[in-house]
Amino acid sequence: MSEEVMEQIKQQIENNSVLLFMKGSPRMPQCGFSSRAVQVLSACGERFAYVDVLAHPDIRANLPKYANWPTFPQLWVGGELVGGSDIISDLYEQGELQKMVKAASDSAEA
Repeated sequence: MSEEVMEQIKQQIENNSVLLFMKGSPRMPQCGFSSRAVQVLSACGERFAYVDVLAHPDIRANLPKYANWPTFPQLWVGGELVGGSDIISDLYEQGELQKMVKAASDSAEA
């Protein structure tokens, strides 16, 4: 694992209150799971940052080790890993994701 890449991942997570590591971009997701994650996050009504792991193979290779989570997408809220597409969809349906995203967004603006 590259120390520089690990530091870059850490900085991205710390500097973005809501961050989605995904395949593709919100406008052009490159897999169904990333597409679903973008739909759910967009429905929360708050802005979020993203990293296209297909455009950054070093991040794609190292993030699963950093996060101890093997798949993409990965949603990070307030510096904590929330999970992948299924988890965030379930949290959204329960009304929890909206609260988490709003709280993280509000604290970032304060």
